[in-house]
Amino acid sequence: HLRHRDPPHPRTRTIIIMPNYLETTEIITRYLKARVPLIVIKSTEPVRVFSILRTISTNIPSLPFFYYSAADGLRELASNQLVLEDQSLAAALDQAKTMFKARRNVNFIFTEIDHLDSDTPTARHFCQMVRIAEEYQGAIILLADKPVWSGLARLGMSVTLDLPTTEEIFELVSGMMKGHSTAIPVEWAESDMRAAAEILTGITEAEVVNVLATMLVKGAIRAEDLAELSRFKDSIFGELTGIERIRLDDNYHVGGLDNLNAWLKKRKALMKTDLSGTRLHPPKGILLCGVPGCGKSLSAKNIAVQWELPLYRLDMGAILGMYVGESEQNLREALETAERMAPCVLWIDEIEKGLATGSGDSSVTKRLIGQFLFWLQESQAKVFIVATANDVSTLPPELLRKGRFDEIFFVDLPTETERTDIIDLCFWKYTNHAIPSHLVAELAEVSEGFAGSDIDAVVHDIGSEMLFNNTTELPPSDYIRSQFRNVVPFSQTNPEELAAIRDWGRHRAVPAGRTIADSPDNNSVFAGRTIVL
Repeated sequence: HLRHRDPPHPRTRTIIIMPNYLETTEIITRYLKARVPLIVIKSTEPVRVFSILRTISTNIPSLPFFYYSAADGLRELASNQLVLEDQSLAAALDQAKTMFKARRNVNFIFTEIDHLDSDTPTARHFCQMVRIAEEYQGAIILLADKPVWSGLARLGMSVTLDLPTTEEIFELVSGMMKGHSTAIPVEWAESDMRAAAEILTGITEAEVVNVLATMLVKGAIRAEDLAELSRFKDSIFGELTGIERIRLDDNYHVGGLDNLNAWLKKRKALMKTDLSGTRLHPPKGILLCGVPGCGKSLSAKNIAVQWELPLYRLDMGAILGMYVGESEQNLREALETAERMAPCVLWIDEIEKGLATGSGDSSVTKRLIGQFLFWLQESQAKVFIVATANDVSTLPPELLRKGRFDEIFFVDLPTETERTDIIDLCFWKYTNHAIPSHLVAELAEVSEGFAGSDIDAVVHDIGSEMLFNNTTELPPSDYIRSQFRNVVPFSQTNPEELAAIRDWGRHRAVPAGRTIADSPDNNSVFAGRTIVL
């Protein structure tokens, strides 16, 4: 609830006049001077809105303002003096009607009003009040955090006070840091403060103050504290529709993808640099397609770690709802949330599950495709998409058109040399042992056609067997060989599907690696794939 009777908290800062604040103030001032009978101010930040209205009240003393809320009743804005003992909405509306008729240019602000989003008795009552206000040059100002019924809204004008921009948040961060720099050590340079502003973009001014105040009470602000901002931001959003925060560590490494890694290295600067004042836009994202189990998902995690950005997973299965319009609403909310979490990496795993097309296409799928494509084209937020697909042939052609994703990369089975590296790394990971080089070479040959996940799984089983036997010694070489020979990889169980995947990638995607090698069946396929686990 909005409380104007309480004195400011010691940590509260004076409102910094910033571009969005000034623009909104100017628009509302023009509406008031034009005596527009209804002004709907859409915002989730009533404190900022009231700051604007108080500024206008001070600048135009000839316009008296009164405000009503369920918590405070009806009060004069300038003096905060209570006008009525009866704090009901009905009493406030009756008083407004009386004052409209008694004097001109009176303005009444109403906040925390329910049932204005549809054709309800409350909404119709306000329609009558707007007509009375218009007759006597009065004005009703509604603060709303959700849409107002069109039958009411069309009687006046509307304006939206957006969340603070990155530049506005930078001014806030800079002001709070400099204001406390004499009391505690503050190591943040201007570049760190701008990075903090980028991270905090998408939350309200009050939430920004809460986060910064929580960090300041530690007694020092260090350069490494930037990473903590994302965790605070996560706690603000809580459970998100269709979006899951993926916890990361520093052990994600993907090698061998020379083309992909070179491409990502160039784009990192666009994601990490402040692009305000330029015409440059951040990269949109990539589509990783290829053979299942070859590390497409691991690549998404690796990108987030290398770029030092939070990783969120968009679950297309959770987006789909059972009611009309539910899926579209879930996707819209998920994408809007991703924008508010920017800068971040958004991993869409198996994108074909939600956007696949075919003979049985539904209207819901078509609407979801259109909605996602529109967002992908128009969004300017620093949300880097990493979409993965196993069956890319089912995706709609318009999603694969040049310009949708920045690039489409194909990931193939690892070569023998790459399998050697994977085997070495897996044994270190699960057994804390290195195996003899001749055995590694033999296993690399035996594992022809294996995906990286196949090798990982079989070595994990060997490590588990050691644990069950309560030993730290490696099992005999014959046992290790037998474990590898018992694996039937995807390339053997689904050779036709593998051939189709490779055929699609060879003609329509950029190889993630630099080399092209011959597969066992002499079909040209992309190589250069090593997963470092």
